[in-house]
Amino acid sequence: MTTEAAKKLAAYRAVDEQILPKLTPGTFVGIGSGSTVVYAVDRLIEKVSNNSDLFGKINCVPSSYQAKGLILNSKGALVLADMERLETSIKIGIDGADEVDNDFNLIKGGGGCLTQEKIVASVCDDFVIVADDRKNSQKLGEKWTKGLPIEVIPIAMNVVKRSIESQFSGTAVLRMAKAKAGPLVTDNGNFILDWVFPETITDWPAMQEKLISIPGIVETGIFPHSMVSCVYFGNADGSVTFRQK
Repeated sequence: MTTEAAKKLAAYRAVDEQILPKLTPGTFVGIGSGSTVVYAVDRLIEKVSNNSDLFGKINCVPSSYQAKGLILNSKGALVLADMERLETSIKIGIDGADEVDNDFNLIKGGGGCLTQEKIVASVCDDFVIVADDRKNSQKLGEKWTKGLPIEVIPIAMNVVKRSIESQFSGTAVLRMAKAKAGPLVTDNGNFILDWVFPETITDWPAMQEKLISIPGIVETGIFPHSMVSCVYFGNADGSVTFRQK
């Protein structure tokens, strides 16, 4: 089975088992970013479109421009909700991950949307992760070797880079754009440092607190285990691995 087929399998099961049972008219759903989430939204649109009680009545809160586009392209099945006007918690959110460790800590932000993804995740009653089995690791950094994404205010980039490397070792590299010259710019107008961290780090919630205290850092791609409800991994053999805390 191809990687894309594995992602689709995991996404469909996650939607069927975790999201659909929670849907009632007016439910708020958080929509993450990335290639796996595309399959999840496709499945959600399919199921809602076939249910007249839910069609046009499921409020979806996007975490990126990509997620917003997926919702708007649902032909009315899903309603685009506005995070700025959200007055309640989000019933359930679904998103991908770059890596998941044995303790349910995540690395996210490979696609550059970590801050908005974390804001949406923080107000979800349940937060479901879907990925292929390449993201399933015993510890962070085992399979995801591109570094921990850290969103940084542009003028602080050099200061933050030096601070991270001097305090915690490793190497923090400014992420460059692929389709234009210069650094990648996030949806929030910031830069991203990818920190290739030492293997000795084990307490990721504590590391999140240390990093976020550095002036100039907006947010990190550490999603601690406390945010995650369950994970679905699509495997190359056609099976799905389900992990729940």
